[in-house]
Amino acid sequence: MKKYTLYILLLSSIFSFGQTKEKDSIIKLKEVVFADKFRKQQIQAGVKLSCSVDEYLATSDNISFIKRGAYAWEPMLNNMNTERSSITIEGMHIFGACTDKMDPVTSYVETNNLSKIDIHSGQEGGRHGATIAGAIDLKRKRVSFSDMPNLGGSAQVGFQSNNIHRFGLADLYYSSEKFVADGTAAYRKADSYKDGHGNVVKHSQFEKYNTSLGLAYKTSGLSSLKADAIFDVAKDVGYPALPMDTWLARALITSLSFKQFFENSIFKVWDSKFYFNAIEHYMDDTTRAENLVHMDMPGWSTTYGLTSKILLKKDNYTADIQLNGYSNYALAEMTMYPRDRSRVSGFAFTWPGVTTNYGGFSVNNQWELNDKEQLILGGTLGVNHNHIKYLDFIRVFNQNTADSPQNRTRFLPSLHASYQMKVNPFTFSLGTGYGHRAPSVSEAYGYYIYNSFDRYDYIGTPNLKNEISYELNGSISFENESLIIEAKANYFYIENYILGKILNIAFPMNAASVGVKKYEALEYAKIFNTSLNLSYYFLEKFHWKGTINYARGIDFKEENLPFIRPVSYQTSIKYSKDRFACIFSFNGDFTQTAYSPQYGEDRTPAYIVYNLSANYRFPIGDNNLQIELGIENITNNYYSTYADWGNIPRMGRNIFTSIGFSF
Repeated sequence: MKKYTLYILLLSSIFSFGQTKEKDSIIKLKEVVFADKFRKQQIQAGVKLSCSVDEYLATSDNISFIKRGAYAWEPMLNNMNTERSSITIEGMHIFGACTDKMDPVTSYVETNNLSKIDIHSGQEGGRHGATIAGAIDLKRKRVSFSDMPNLGGSAQVGFQSNNIHRFGLADLYYSSEKFVADGTAAYRKADSYKDGHGNVVKHSQFEKYNTSLGLAYKTSGLSSLKADAIFDVAKDVGYPALPMDTWLARALITSLSFKQFFENSIFKVWDSKFYFNAIEHYMDDTTRAENLVHMDMPGWSTTYGLTSKILLKKDNYTADIQLNGYSNYALAEMTMYPRDRSRVSGFAFTWPGVTTNYGGFSVNNQWELNDKEQLILGGTLGVNHNHIKYLDFIRVFNQNTADSPQNRTRFLPSLHASYQMKVNPFTFSLGTGYGHRAPSVSEAYGYYIYNSFDRYDYIGTPNLKNEISYELNGSISFENESLIIEAKANYFYIENYILGKILNIAFPMNAASVGVKKYEALEYAKIFNTSLNLSYYFLEKFHWKGTINYARGIDFKEENLPFIRPVSYQTSIKYSKDRFACIFSFNGDFTQTAYSPQYGEDRTPAYIVYNLSANYRFPIGDNNLQIELGIENITNNYYSTYADWGNIPRMGRNIFTSIGFSF
C-alpha cells in the first residue's frame, strides 16, 4: 500500500488555524537542521503553533480520537482502536501502563520532540509489528553534522483562555563536523475547561513536563552513533469521563543507534537501534468524593527492544529489509479501600504480570516499472509469545488448563501489495493486504477492568484466536497547478473480531458496574472507510481546502460496531500576503445514527464548529518573531461527539495566542 507521511495527509485535511506558508515558520531553517520539519508541517497544514500532538494528528483524515478529557486522547486509525494499530516512536515499541488507556504513546511526546509523523494504512504498517488498522510512527527531531560549528534554537510561549492553558516550548541545538547535540523542553498546565453553556467540566485539568536530549558522534565519514532520551511527566491529570484520575504518569524512553552508509554498493544504509523504555501510571480517585469505594490502580510497563534494517537499491528496484524484536512486561494492580477502614481491603492484579516477546522479519520490495508505474510487494513473519506470572487470576474464569496455559506462542504473518499508475493529471492506486494480530494484554489476560462507557467489568480470554484481516484499498487523484482532488477508500474483512460479550455467571466487582463482559471472538466484522479531499489555490493569495469522510462498521449479525465515525467534514479558506495570514474554518459531524447501544453508545446529534485565526511574522535580522491570535468555537456551541466517552461536552469558546522566536 501507499505510504503517507502526515504532511501529505494534511494537504487534504483542514481544521486549520492561521499560519503562513512554509517560508513564514517561526523556526529559521538552517542548512544543517532537520529538527524543524514538524513545525514546517504545522505551517503547511495551517495548524496553530500551540497545538498538541493529538490536535496535530486530528487533522489527518485517517485518524479520529476517543476522548476521555482534555488530555491523552486515544488515536483510532481507520476507525479501529489502539489494540488494532501499531504506534511507535522511530520504530520503538512503547506500551502504556494504564488498563483504562489513559496514557497512549502519543501522550509521552511533544511537538518540539518531533520532525514528522508517518502513517501507514493497513498491512504496510506490519513492518512495525503485527497490526490490522496500520501503523503510526512518530519521528524524533534530527540535526545533521556541519562543516562549521552551528548553534541555534527557538522558544515559544502561549495561552488559551477557556481552561487557562499556559505553555512554553524551547529547543536548542549545536552541530559540528563530528558532534551534534540537541535538546528540548516543554511545559503545559491547564485548569478544567468550560463547555458551551459556560459550565466547568470538572476533573479536566492537567499538568505536563517533557524534556528530550540527543547526542550524535560521527564515527567515520559514512557512519555515526546516536543516543536519544525522552523524559515525560504528567501530574494531576483529570478525566471527567472516567471515575478516576491520574496523579502521576511518568515515562523514560531511551535508545542507542548506529547508522552506516555504503558507497558503490547495492547496500545503501544499515540502521540498527537498541532501546529501552519504562512507563509508570498511577490512577486514584481521592478527588472523587462521590465514589462509594475508593481505589488505587497503579500500572507499570517496561520494554526492551531492537530494530535493524537495511536499505538496498539497484536500478529501478528498492528493498527495505527489517528485523524487529521486543520484550514487554506489563503489570497492573487494583486495591479497593472500604469507607470503614477496619474492614479488609480488596486486591487484584488487573494485568497479572504478562511478558510479551515478539520477533518479526519483514521485507518490502518496490519496483519502478517505468516513469508512470510502480509496484510494491511486501510481508512480515512475526512470532508472539506470552508468559503469565500470576496465573491464578486468569484461571478464575478459565479453569481448563488447556484454555489458560502459562505460556502461549502465536505466529503472525502478513502480506501486502499495491500498484500505482500516473497518467497526468491523474494518479490511480490499488492495493490489498492480509494479516494477523494477537489479542492485547487486556483482551487475553485482563481481570475486572471497568469500562465506564458501557458500565461493565471486562475479563480477558487467553485462548482467543488471532484476528485475521483481509483488506482492499484504492485511490484516484487529479492534480494541476491550482487544484488537487483525491478520493480514497479501504475495506477490511476481519475474522475473529474481538469484542466484549456479557458473562451471566459472574458478578461485577466495581460498585458502578451493571455486569461483567468477557472478551470473545466474533465470526467476522466489516469496516469500510472513504474520503474525498480537495485543495484549490485561487486569486494568488487564497487557498481553499475541504474534506468529507464516511465510514461504516458492522459485525456478522449486521449489528453496528462501536466507535465508527459518522459522516464528517472539514473546510477552510486561507488568505496570505507577505508576512500576514488569516484563516476561517469550520468542521463538524452529521448525526450518529449507526450507533451501538449494546456497547454503551447512543444517538449523538449533528454539530458544527467555527474557527478564526491570524498571525504575523516580524523579521529581526536573520531571525523571526511570530505572533498568532485566534478563536476556536466562535459561537460557543455546546456539543459532544460519538467518540466523547460518556458524552462529555467539548470545550466552549476558546481564545488562544502565542509568540515565538527563533535564532
